[in-house]
Amino acid sequence: MARGTSLSFLAGYVDTLGFIALHGLFTAHVTGNFVLLGREVVAPGNDVLLKLLAFPAFVAGVVAVRALVRRCLRTGGAALRPAHLLQAALLLAAAAAARWDMAAGLLCAAGMGAQNGYGKLLLAKLPASTVMTGNVTQLVIDCLDRAGGEQRPALAALGGGVLAFAAGCVMGALASRWGMGLGLLPAVALLALMAARPAAQGSQPDNAAL
Repeated sequence: MARGTSLSFLAGYVDTLGFIALHGLFTAHVTGNFVLLGREVVAPGNDVLLKLLAFPAFVAGVVAVRALVRRCLRTGGAALRPAHLLQAALLLAAAAAARWDMAAGLLCAAGMGAQNGYGKLLLAKLPASTVMTGNVTQLVIDCLDRAGGEQRPALAALGGGVLAFAAGCVMGALASRWGMGLGLLPAVALLALMAARPAAQGSQPDNAAL
């Protein structure tokens, strides 16, 4: 659960920091950028190119982590730590490119694409860490079921993830005062810390599924 809540915090942090510092770009998920692109049809702005390119950058992050997981499986190595390090490298590059909004935004989108990718591939048993809509829906259902006497063992993980994401949003907003460069460094440090810890049991995917 600690890994899931940490990743939820990181996603809320990076997404909010990027939204404020990069003129409304959602870096952690695609849905929000689709909405913003729809808005551009009736209210064109100057930042539409970044939102258009964020989608292929996000996809590139997913593709990169998919290739990394396949390679680790072929060699028999653990995949979660390299996946964390790949994301950390992308976010660190985004911090280094903070003076150029386009580069920073695309690198952030790729980094969060990587998190979405390894979340599906390696941490499928944990609640989603980057998009809270489904988690909040399930949390409400589980709370109602728990009140009715049913057992819901995932309740703590869901609640912890939602609260961690909200806390990350607050901290990302505060960090936006420092700008993208310094603001992203705590997120990189968190990823590096997770990569240094042994992966949780059950985090490796089933070889047959890949």
